[in-house]
Parts: sequence; C-alpha cells; structure tokens
Amino acid sequence: MLRADVDSVEVTPIGTGQTGATYRVSATYAGPTDLPASFAVKLSAQDDAVRERVALGYRSEVEFYSLIADRMRIPVPRAFHHDISDDGADVVLVLADMAPAEQGDQIAGCSPAEAALAVEALAGLHGPSWCDPQWLALSAIVMPKPGDADAAKGLGDVCKMASDIVIERLGSSISPQDQQTLAASMAAVTDWLLAVPDRYALMHGDYRLDNMLFDPDRTRITVVDWQTIGVGLPTRDLAYFTATSLDPAVRAEIERDLVERYHRALVGHGVTGYDLQTCWEDYRLGLVQVPLLVALGTAFASTTDRGDEMMLVMLARGCQAIRELGTLELISSYR
Repeated sequence: MLRADVDSVEVTPIGTGQTGATYRVSATYAGPTDLPASFAVKLSAQDDAVRERVALGYRSEVEFYSLIADRMRIPVPRAFHHDISDDGADVVLVLADMAPAEQGDQIAGCSPAEAALAVEALAGLHGPSWCDPQWLALSAIVMPKPGDADAAKGLGDVCKMASDIVIERLGSSISPQDQQTLAASMAAVTDWLLAVPDRYALMHGDYRLDNMLFDPDRTRITVVDWQTIGVGLPTRDLAYFTATSLDPAVRAEIERDLVERYHRALVGHGVTGYDLQTCWEDYRLGLVQVPLLVALGTAFASTTDRGDEMMLVMLARGCQAIRELGTLELISSYR
C-alpha cells in the first residue's frame, strides 16, 4: 500500500449521484511521492433510506474492485482503497481521478467511434469471465443467476408489476406502441432469463453512456459505476448499450458491425466455440435488458426531471430495437 504525508486537501463535489456522493480530493504532499495529485472518492448517500435500499449495490461495487477488476481486461479506474460496513450501508471507495475524461451523455447519444470503443471494452469483461463458474459464487449479484427458475419467476412477476406502474405514471409520454412493447417484454422476462442458461459471463448490468468516461480525444474509455454487477447472458450488456446509447437510425445502420467487432474482441480474449451467428442471436435476445432496467428504475427508484427524460429516451430507443429485431418472437422460439 502506498503511503505519504499530506499537507493539505481540497474537496469538490463531482456530479449529482442519486445513490451516493462522489468528490474530487486534491492533495498537497509533504514530500515526493508516487501517489497522484487527486482522487475520486465515492461515499454512500446521506439519506438512511437510500443507503438501506442501495446496500447491495455498494457491496457489489466493493466486490468488483476488491475481487474482480484486476482479473478482467475492461478499462476501469484504479482503486487505491475500499471499505464497507458490515451492513453494507456505509462505504468508501478511493479511485483514480480520470479527469480530464468526460462522462457520456445518455440523452444525446454517442458517435459510431465512441460506440466501437465501448463494445471492444465490454469484451474485456465478458471474455476473461466467459462461462467460468467461480463467478456464480459472488455474494453481491443483483439479478438472478443463470438457470435459477424460482428467481427468474420472481423477477418476472416484479417486472410485470413495474411495467404497470411505469405506464400508469408516465403513460402520457410513452407511445401506445411502446407501451405494448414494454408490457409484452416484461411479461416475457421469466422465459427470457431461462432461454440460454449455458452461456454466461460477468455483466456490468447498467452498461450505458452515463457510466462511461471518454478521454477528450475520444481514443480511450473508462467504465465506472459497478453497483449492478451480475452473471448472465453477456450480450444483455451489449444490446443494452447499443439500443440506449445510439440514435435508432444509427444503431440500425452499424449494429451488425458493432456485434462483429465485439465478437472479434471476445475471440481475442480466448473465447472459443462461439460463432458470430450465435452471437447475433444472443444480441437480439439481450435487448430486453433495456425495458427491464428502465421499468425497475422508474417504478422503484427515486427520480428527477432529467432522470425521467433519460428513461423515456432509453425506453423509446429500446422498444424500437426490440420490434425491429424480432426479440419477442425469438424468446418465444426458446419455449
């Protein structure tokens, strides 16, 4: 562990996190050191109710940085320190400050070049963990594990409830066609989770632009916010990213190229016995990750005006992709 005497620190908030607080801590040292001049420090939320609700997410992020990050190839900030209370409600993470990298804009979407960076980076999580049963033993997994029929049914029931809440609350802002796609997708969640239990890897779980930092010249990406780590069909992350982070017309034009780029990167990380056509079908299946997270996030989490706008944009993009790629029909073929 690196240590140094500190003369002074300057603390400034970063962002407006709803599940915690992040600060930039700039340090002045008493002497020469290899430590950086600034860090990003993540803390739990001040609100007791939020801390209790998000405790599993705090555990997930600490588990990622303590047990997983160094064994993957996905670019993430270096973790200098982490600690969490026994009940998971109080947490501290001291991470490398990635400034001047800039956060992606979920509503505006990204360019094809940024999308290419994101899908290649994602393979650095999926490839090294591909079908490795050791990751099934992680304690802080948010979503049902592959093949767990009872958990899949439980989540499916919750998702149907969530879609009803979303439509009741935001229905005037959701087109009738998207309402139908949302309801049908949430009704299919149990079958969807059980469709391909033998292909799995570690998943980010919320792989989208707001959780990515791009260097100013857009040649490097860093992935953050690991509170939704899980194990499941890897292309759920991939499809969630492309469907929510690209304008639908751009997504339809370049998604096959992005899937091919992702598949090549997987092979480069040692994945074998997984052909491109199967990867494409898995990508089509993975699109249900969009309405799943939008419904759960909108129905059961605290929201803001920007949050609602973001969720509506993501939902519209995701529902259009589900229809265009025949995802619900594909799920039916696995029954």
